[in-house]
Amino acid sequence: MTSERERGWVTIANYRAGYEADLAIALLDAAGIPAVRRGNDIVGLFGPSFEGPTARGVDVLVPAEAAADAREVLTASDEGEREPESD
Repeated sequence: MTSERERGWVTIANYRAGYEADLAIALLDAAGIPAVRRGNDIVGLFGPSFEGPTARGVDVLVPAEAAADAREVLTASDEGEREPESD
């Protein structure tokens, strides 16, 4: 079986909860960067209808060539430095 790295995708972040990973993916998507989530136990600790913390976290993967830009987007978001969109 081929790993994501061999197909050109790399892990750029790991989040404790699925909804946190989904928010990161939405930010990346808005920046034009494709992203997916992967986790061994995407279901939250309290069952399938709960998107809370997971035992191993949820990885966010992007194409290798977009990794640096993706990290910048997520870092700027964490620091509150995203520039407002102009009309």
